[in-house]
Amino acid sequence: MNRRWSLPFVLLVLLAGFSLFIADTPPIATGGPINAGDTAWILTASGLVLLMTPGLSFFYGGFVSTKNVVSTMLQSFVALGVISLLWIIVGFSLAFGESWHGIIGNPATFFMFRGVTGATHPDLSPTIPFLLFAMFQMKFAIITPALITGSFAERVRFSAYLLFMCLFSLLVYCPLAHWTWHPDGFLRQMGVLDFAGGTVVHISAGMAALAGALVLGRRTAHLDGQSHPPSNIPHVLLGTGMLWFGWFGFNAGSALAANETAVSAFATTNTASAAAMLTWMFLDAALGRRPSAVGACIGAVVGLVAITPAAGYVSIAHSIPIGVAASIVSNAAVHWKTRSTLDDTLDVFPCHGLGGIVGMVMTGILARDVGLLAGQTKTFVNHLLALVIVCAFTFVVSYLLYLATNAIIPIRVTEDQEHIGLDLSQHGEMVEPEPERPLVARAAAG
Repeated sequence: MNRRWSLPFVLLVLLAGFSLFIADTPPIATGGPINAGDTAWILTASGLVLLMTPGLSFFYGGFVSTKNVVSTMLQSFVALGVISLLWIIVGFSLAFGESWHGIIGNPATFFMFRGVTGATHPDLSPTIPFLLFAMFQMKFAIITPALITGSFAERVRFSAYLLFMCLFSLLVYCPLAHWTWHPDGFLRQMGVLDFAGGTVVHISAGMAALAGALVLGRRTAHLDGQSHPPSNIPHVLLGTGMLWFGWFGFNAGSALAANETAVSAFATTNTASAAAMLTWMFLDAALGRRPSAVGACIGAVVGLVAITPAAGYVSIAHSIPIGVAASIVSNAAVHWKTRSTLDDTLDVFPCHGLGGIVGMVMTGILARDVGLLAGQTKTFVNHLLALVIVCAFTFVVSYLLYLATNAIIPIRVTEDQEHIGLDLSQHGEMVEPEPERPLVARAAAG
């Protein structure tokens, strides 16, 4: 028996047994009546956000080498299982439980979803069931650690990644969600605006990705200067389409109602992504590089990232400069990174980290009535201060969590395991390469 895997199995069985003794409890507080239209929309939005994680699997899986496709896709997909249970046990309570000085929620408030019922909540879900609000927020918690995996793809030990994912969710994601989205969170009390997770999801994932790339070090292929072409560009395109589609639930669903704010967020999301996609392609072409499908996909995702904190706070017209600015910054950062020694495999920090930072800053500038463009300075200044706090907190704590994980389970695979690929070394599975066809047959096939 493998001792490394025996412990999580035993813990899961014990959790199942313990759950038999958890009784339903009445809601802690109830709001008004349930609005059927709002409920139907947030149910739909929750499904859309869940779809983003398989979409991310295809997006990341299309970029890595053939021998690492399964492992890379699974690293995203497995978050659906791990974070779902962790969120029910204690994650939701840490993020949205009774606030302790605006820093963290009481883990006992909603432990095992006790008190999370079909009734409304006066502060968090005034027109939809509180349970639906908790499930909607769960999807954000799921995709955040999945985003990080792109930075250490092709060299991380699967068991160590599972441990890091749990630690990151509890000690980084949940506090950030509390600070930003809980009514008593200290960033929310400062007036920081994050409509759908630019700070909580993308900046945190980007900074954790940077820390992960530094801790795990460079791949042997990266050290040898080997080229790293995408293994399956159609999968990248498919993943981008799934992400773009799901992002409408991510952003428009964050209005938590079927109203004009949701419609505005829907429109700004599509517009920013379109502007960013074209900016990336045209900038590449202007600099002498070919406009590529991969570039279009990366640009589209960067635009989605950048509009996330601003989606419900800015006009449709103002979403265009957000997408353009983020695309220019991330494009420059990606090409700078290729000339550096940083091995962030799938450019998580340049795209999600910097894209989220641009979005947060632009929100402080362009937000209706309270932004710098409206003649107000408070929101902009508070966003800059929050940016420093969030980046420092996320990077330092994530770096320490990587070190702690490595002390328990070696976080990087051996050189031999890296050489044969993580699909075989970690999972005993592989994508069968397409058989080589004669030249004439290949030419006939086009």
